[in-house]
Amino acid sequence: MKEITLESKIRVCQKDELPDDERNLVELAIEATANSYAPHSHFHVGAALLLANGKIVKGCNQENAVLPAGVCAERSAIFSAGAQYPDQAVTKLAIAARAGDGKLTELPVSPCGICRQVMVETETRFQQPMRILLYGETGVYVIDGIKELMPLAFTEF
Repeated sequence: MKEITLESKIRVCQKDELPDDERNLVELAIEATANSYAPHSHFHVGAALLLANGKIVKGCNQENAVLPAGVCAERSAIFSAGAQYPDQAVTKLAIAARAGDGKLTELPVSPCGICRQVMVETETRFQQPMRILLYGETGVYVIDGIKELMPLAFTEF
């Protein structure tokens, strides 16, 4: 048997250390948490993405009593961008969340597996990695491409 080691490179900084465009994107993701519909989990997630053409698209999680019928914030934003600007790559994606008490999460929140796969497909489609900004009150995780979060991504059938 052979063993392999996979490593991810994730930088951590404070929000005020981010360049202006990334700090703005994080702020918009935080704003988007207010539009979340989360009557079941009480976990409100917002996302904001920047497209290659400079347009910004926001998304938020939308829950439903029938659990598979909902959608995460990341997919909400990515699919909305795809519907409005189908030929534009996603260059940056910021994600923020509020817990049931209404406070922003202390630690950054990471995308679920389904959202990670959608992000892989988006990067593959446009042949361009997206910078991912995961916000938490203690800091921002800055990730250069989804493969840092999902190194064994499903990319071919």
